[in-house]
Amino acid sequence: MDEPISAAERYPTKYWHQLADGRIQCDLCPRDCKLHEGQRGACFVRGRAGDAMVLTTYGRSSGFCVDPIEKKPLNQFYPGSSVLSFGTAGCNLACKFCQNWDISKSRSFDKLLDQASPEAIARYAEKHGCKSVAFTYNDPVIFAEYAMDVADACHARDIKTVAVTAGYIHAQPRRDFFAKMDAANVDLKAFTDEFYVKQTGSHLQPVLETLRYLKHETDVWLELTTLLIPGLNDSSQEISAMSEWIVKELGTDVPLHFSAFHPDYKLNDIPSTPAETLIQARKIALEAGLQYVYTGNVHNLEGDTTYCPACGKAVIVRDWYEIKQYHLTPDGRCENCNTVIAGRYGQFTSQFGRQRIPVRIGATV
Repeated sequence: MDEPISAAERYPTKYWHQLADGRIQCDLCPRDCKLHEGQRGACFVRGRAGDAMVLTTYGRSSGFCVDPIEKKPLNQFYPGSSVLSFGTAGCNLACKFCQNWDISKSRSFDKLLDQASPEAIARYAEKHGCKSVAFTYNDPVIFAEYAMDVADACHARDIKTVAVTAGYIHAQPRRDFFAKMDAANVDLKAFTDEFYVKQTGSHLQPVLETLRYLKHETDVWLELTTLLIPGLNDSSQEISAMSEWIVKELGTDVPLHFSAFHPDYKLNDIPSTPAETLIQARKIALEAGLQYVYTGNVHNLEGDTTYCPACGKAVIVRDWYEIKQYHLTPDGRCENCNTVIAGRYGQFTSQFGRQRIPVRIGATV
């Protein structure tokens, strides 16, 4: 039984249409949920109230935290800077391996302890020196209206915006949503539709369409993440096919992060990903032609480091989220050979480091 949608939760949305049989169809993502009065979509946070689709989590968050930008992960988007991160509840995918399942799979709003207006979020980020604000923890696609309003408030204060997303979204809302974003890390969860269907309840093709769109039709800085799960998406053949597709369709300069799975949610019977699997995956992707490939969730200095694709010198040496050496000019060129390193950069004077700071933000202050 769906939780009733109270009047206070009914924020109007744009992406829906009425069907001939009286139901309303949500047009935000490829799930195309068709709803009777009072029903919620698969994401749980978008539902029907009267003859309209509403968003029930506008201005409500599961929590705020100031992180290093490398934690998103974004390694080539203002390295060393801090980012104000937050999410809401719900998700439009059903990943059996979700590592934020307590938030993304929530069917109750008891997780939404913090309330904050878009202006309050932007003001906090500016006051505390955050270069950007990230919509993360759960997929911002499902709270698109809130995220886009926050983005407008941030841009008015010269704060950048970051979407951490699975990229499962229809074409028109995709244009509207990413027009407000400065950077995105997209989870490319696997490279077979079978994995997407069985493990996430979705499909691969819409994600590939989002990736092509971001790379070729926007100025959004794009990085990719693939969580490697033993026996499900970690074969050399699949990693090779995925890497070759990225090179062909997106280019060699899109950073790719391989991260390690640990047992969680509905996949508690699968062991954690060995570090060797990530190191081998990185080798395969580099051999396929990708210039920037990283390993995550394991301690691997080489896999954390950014290398110049021309001279091979380390231009950003990282240890976890801490930058140990930085050899880029303010406009993002290798100090050794002057080659442009893909990404977004500025004057590097200090770094936020590996700290993580939970914060509270009021609704209006």
